[in-house]
Amino acid sequence: MKKAAKVFAHRGVSGLYPENTMAAFQAALEAGADGIELDVQMAKDGKLVIIHDETVDRTTDGSGYVKDMTYDELAKLDAGSWFDAAGAGETIPELEAVFQWASKAGNELLINVELKNDLIEYPGMEEKVVELLEHYGLEKRIILSSFNAESIGRVRELHPALQTGYLIAGMPEDVLETAKRIGANSIHCEEVFALSEFGREAQKAGFPLRVYTVNDETRSEFLAKAGVEVIMTDFPERFLKK
Repeated sequence: MKKAAKVFAHRGVSGLYPENTMAAFQAALEAGADGIELDVQMAKDGKLVIIHDETVDRTTDGSGYVKDMTYDELAKLDAGSWFDAAGAGETIPELEAVFQWASKAGNELLINVELKNDLIEYPGMEEKVVELLEHYGLEKRIILSSFNAESIGRVRELHPALQTGYLIAGMPEDVLETAKRIGANSIHCEEVFALSEFGREAQKAGFPLRVYTVNDETRSEFLAKAGVEVIMTDFPERFLKK
């Protein structure tokens, strides 16, 4: 019998809280999720900040590129009101703040850190993230993923023991070749790939599949039977019902 897939809160409990905020991450912990997924960009001053888009326009009351603002400037933005009135006052967190929170007693969440460096190159990002997770002793709880295959290759060179995930969209045919070349430990994919012959071949080759973003809880058993290791969802509470 296939075991149930782990449940990761995608950008935190982003279906009910402003995405990639401390409120969304805390909600994931309280819901009993197995882990969280979050996105990291780099501010002008080199600080690692948690936000999905390369610009702040969609999820804050500001405008402009993350790379063109210092962390102090980013921290002044409201990152919650766009979602709902209750989210007002939420801010863009630093990655370090999340690692500090994750290090507290009672918090054993796995953390999938997506390096958002596929559209904008952030020189030194991999080194900064690895140094930070080592500082907090989170090596066994962190998964680093990216659509940027070369970035995952750099992570592997920096810290061969870290868990890494090669992120893909759709069904590219060179997935296995690339994943092997960069030394990825897993493939992060959409459901269509996981349930295809490509997905089955990936699992046979030793690559666990972590699937994003599944919000229909009726897919849970089906994906578990297909051998999926992790389901990433905006609504973890739907998948955690007993």
